[in-house]
Amino acid sequence: MTYCVGLKLKHGLVFMSDTRTNAGVDNISVFRKMFHWEATGERCITLMTAGNLATTQAVVSLLNERALPAEERGSPSILQVPSMYQVAKLVGETLQEVIRDQTGDAGPNAESAFSATLILGGQVKGGESRLFMIYPEGNFVEASEETPFFQIGETKYGKPIIVRAFSTDMTFEDAIKITMLSFDSTLKANLSVGLPLDLHVYKNDSLRLGTQRRIDQGDSYFEALSLGWGEALKNAVQDLPPYRLDDT
Repeated sequence: MTYCVGLKLKHGLVFMSDTRTNAGVDNISVFRKMFHWEATGERCITLMTAGNLATTQAVVSLLNERALPAEERGSPSILQVPSMYQVAKLVGETLQEVIRDQTGDAGPNAESAFSATLILGGQVKGGESRLFMIYPEGNFVEASEETPFFQIGETKYGKPIIVRAFSTDMTFEDAIKITMLSFDSTLKANLSVGLPLDLHVYKNDSLRLGTQRRIDQGDSYFEALSLGWGEALKNAVQDLPPYRLDDT
């Protein structure tokens, strides 16, 4: 399984993904699920993937091949299209193409087996930072003021902390903190999501890759955050008004 989160703040974007893939309890591997394309000063694009590993790897490979210079690729490139909307459209079409090629004539059940969902974000010069979620069918939705974040994969355990605590006005540091707490809750509840985690922070109008970090076993801050959050929850429960069985 997978868990990926993309946040849209007023001053940039925050991306975080886990790296665990599994095909049963005895077949667990680590694969990167966050990918970047950059033309410094012109555009910066980040993609996170969830779903069938063969499908997502094929999508990334095709995008990489088509990001070659024009005379070598012969296909549209995410490093050439004029807007983030066009980038999202191209990535959606590539995903749809890969699923169609992999399923062949095997029918709808095979399409489900090769399914994948993506989070795409970044900025092209002349436009604003934008964040999209792309579905297996190739269509997509964009983050808005009402829905300023996306999750893919194993979303249910980590969603409450983001819904309750996230604000587009918060600092990058606070956004990273609640995203880590979201991942901590997911890690505690579901063994199919696991360390290490990949982090990327993109600052508006920088048009270049921002801070990148890998959070692995033994990361002192993540461990302290996890321990502190557990203790804070216990204390919060004790501070709530007591419930009495004999109340009428």
